[in-house]
Amino acid sequence: MLSTERSLENSGLRYLPQVDDLSNPPSPNQQLLPLTAKVNQKDHLEIGGCDVQLLVERFGTPLYILDEFSLRTACRQYRDNFKDYYSGDSLVIYASKAWSCLAVCNIINSEGLGFDVVSGGELYTTLQAGVNPDKIYFHGNNKSATELEFAVETGCKIIVDNWLELKTLTEIAPAKSETPVEILLRLTPGIECHTHEYIRTGHLDSKFGFDPNQIEEVFKFVSQQKAIKCLGLHAHIGSQIFELQPHQDLPEVLAQWLKKAQEYNLPIQTLNVGGGLGIRYTESDDPPSIAEWVKIVAEAVEKACKRYDLPLPQLIAEPGRSLIGSSCVTAYTVGGSKEVPEIRNYISVDGGMSDNPRPITYESLYRCVIANKMSADFTEKVTVAGKHCESGDVVIEDATLPKTDAGDILVVTATGAYNYSMASNYNRIGRPAAVVVNQGEANLIIERETYQHLINRDRLPERLVNSAN
Repeated sequence: MLSTERSLENSGLRYLPQVDDLSNPPSPNQQLLPLTAKVNQKDHLEIGGCDVQLLVERFGTPLYILDEFSLRTACRQYRDNFKDYYSGDSLVIYASKAWSCLAVCNIINSEGLGFDVVSGGELYTTLQAGVNPDKIYFHGNNKSATELEFAVETGCKIIVDNWLELKTLTEIAPAKSETPVEILLRLTPGIECHTHEYIRTGHLDSKFGFDPNQIEEVFKFVSQQKAIKCLGLHAHIGSQIFELQPHQDLPEVLAQWLKKAQEYNLPIQTLNVGGGLGIRYTESDDPPSIAEWVKIVAEAVEKACKRYDLPLPQLIAEPGRSLIGSSCVTAYTVGGSKEVPEIRNYISVDGGMSDNPRPITYESLYRCVIANKMSADFTEKVTVAGKHCESGDVVIEDATLPKTDAGDILVVTATGAYNYSMASNYNRIGRPAAVVVNQGEANLIIERETYQHLINRDRLPERLVNSAN
C-alpha cells in the first residue's frame, strides 16, 4: 500500500474510513465506505474481512455487499445514544423502505430495534423475519383496505395518514380485533429543510399527514371511537438532511399538538419524530454524527415538554438511510470504453439504473473505486455508464479513477439505501445478488435473478398459443 500523503489523496485510499479502533467506531453515516473497509496485501479492497475481487469471482456482478459490522454499529449508536441522552423511554425503529429483506430485518431486530413499514409486503417480510408485531409501525398515505385488515390482524401499530384511512380503520377494527387497534396520527408540521424536492415530506404542501387546520377535528373524531386507541403523534420532515435546526424545531410543534390532544382526553404517550439524518455520498457531504443528531432531538423533546408542562412521552425515531446506507457497496465489472474527443471518456459497467435508479431519478451523486487497484493514482476522469438502453443511465458523471481496464472491479460506495429496494427488471435484466460479510465470512442473502425468474409470472393465453401455431 502506498503511504505518502499525495498517494492517499489521489487514489482509492482516500475513501477508506478513519477507524483506529473498531471497539470505538466512528459514526457510520459519516463514512464513504463501510467501517471494516481496508486494503489488503494484494492492493484489493476488503470489506468485512472479505476480498471484494474474490467475492465477485464467487457471486458475480453486479453484487451488493453488506457489511454486518457497520449496520450493527449504526443500530447500537442510535439505540445507546437515545438511552444516554433521553430521560424517558425511547425506541428506534428502522425505516425498512430503505432496504427490506429477511436478513436485514433479522440483523436489525436482533439489535432490539423496531420497524417502520409502508406496505403489506414490507409488513409481511418483517413478520417473516421474526419481528414482534408490537414493535412494527405501519406507515403509508394510501393503505388499502386489505393492507389495513392485515395490519389489524397482526396486531402492529398503525400510523394513520388521512381521513379516509381513519374512517376505514374504524369500520375494519371492530370486526378484526377484540381489543382497540393502537394508532398514531401523522401530522404535517410545516417545517422546511434543505434537501431534494422529491424527498421533502414535512412542508405544508405534502401528500403525507393531516394538515394543521384539521387537527382538532381529528382529535375530536378519534376521541369518540371505541375501536381505536390513539397512542401518539407522528411527524417527519424529510430525508438526507444535514441541518440540525429543523430537528430542534419539530418537537416544539409536536408538543403543542400533544397539549391540545389533552383537551380531548386522548391517551397519547408517544411522540414519533421521524428520521431524516443524511449520510456521506461524496467528500463534500458533511452530515452530523448519529450521536449529535440523537442529542439534539432528545434535548429538544425534553425542553418542549417542560415548556408545556407535559410528562415525557415515549420517544420514537425512524432512521433508514443513516442506518444502512453507508453499510453497503455495489460491485460491478468494467466492460467497454468510449472516448468522445474533447468531450468525455466513458467506461461501462454491467449494471446501472436497474440496480441503482437514484442517479437518473434524483440526480444523486456517488463515488467509486477500482477494488483491484486501490493504491493506483487517480489519473483519469471518466463517466461511468450503465448498460441499459437509456442515454440517462449514468452511474457517476466525471468520476476520477486510475487507468481502468475491462474486467476491473468498480465499487460504488454508500449503496445500502434505496438501491436494492428500488431495483427493477428494466430491459429484462435480473436484479443482483446480495451478500452479507462479517469477520471473513460471506453469506448470500438475496439470490441473483435468472432469466427463468423474469418469466415466472408471465402468462400466455391459450388462444395466443393456438394462433401462433
